[in-house]
Amino acid sequence: MGEYNVAVVGATGAVGRMMIKVLEERNFPVKNLRLFASPRSKGVKLKFKGEEIPVEVLEETKSFKGIEIALFSAGAKRSLDYAPLFAKDGAVVIDNSSAWRMDPEVPLVVPEVNPHAVKDYKNKGIIANPNCSTIQMVVALKPLHDYGKIKRVVVSTYQAVSGAGQKAINELEEQVKAWCRGEKMPEAKHIPKTIAFNCVPHIDVFFPNRYTKEEIKMIEETKKIMEDPNIKVTATTVRVPVFYGHAEAVNVETEKKITVEKAFELFKNAPGIVVVDDPENAVYPLQIDVAGKDEVFVGRIREDFSVECGLNLWVVADNLRKGAATNAVQIAEVLIRDYL
Repeated sequence: MGEYNVAVVGATGAVGRMMIKVLEERNFPVKNLRLFASPRSKGVKLKFKGEEIPVEVLEETKSFKGIEIALFSAGAKRSLDYAPLFAKDGAVVIDNSSAWRMDPEVPLVVPEVNPHAVKDYKNKGIIANPNCSTIQMVVALKPLHDYGKIKRVVVSTYQAVSGAGQKAINELEEQVKAWCRGEKMPEAKHIPKTIAFNCVPHIDVFFPNRYTKEEIKMIEETKKIMEDPNIKVTATTVRVPVFYGHAEAVNVETEKKITVEKAFELFKNAPGIVVVDDPENAVYPLQIDVAGKDEVFVGRIREDFSVECGLNLWVVADNLRKGAATNAVQIAEVLIRDYL
């Protein structure tokens, strides 16, 4: 395996910074790293393996030749504008935005679920990284689907503010500090409603069908990644006053009955999953415990007695790592191992 010229686009954002960190942690074979961001990050330097790398202004760059792998986390508009330019200059783009996920020519990949789909990067030179809440759910669904064929999924999410970016993290912190000082909390700007000590069932925009865009993402992306359009999925996505880590209550109905004991066996033998489930001793996955980790944690495994073949799960993961940066780097690892 050789070394590769890698770029991170959106390098100064929460996910971009995590991508740089994960590249270093996983010892990805980087020959040369280039960092790109918007004009407001001009002059910023970020560390990678002890070296300070200057951030280049994306809009001022005329050529991206020489870059072989580009990790994008710069928002959908910049991805639509610039991913094709990087691909035209020879890079394979792994994009974290929603821009390309449902493009039929662009693979949507979670390496524990559908690594074979990476081969389709040749269509447009782009691979899509799924939504953070979708990633952790499908990692948990995969072994159940392989064994018992999933018919229907009902998911309710409890998503950290970091999913809305650094400004949302700051907003929660400022609101909590104001409350603790007995002051009026600052108005919500980056979350639709006050998030401190509150749960907000509103992530992204509402559609005419009364679902949010985040909910529709989970529904459509799950079918594409699982490669089964017949799976019925419905979702309610909620922002909660947690800094890092998404939690999900997932109800699964299968064609073949899966007992609790069988579910434990399936999860323990599945890649990327850690079972944390001992309710008698109050042991179950918590967002505060999974922050900084790359696995998907599953607990509260129990049968759904309201249907013949049903399970309830509690699924938790770090949204900036497995839900974004780590999954992107894992895609890059599959790419260089099997296809470049």
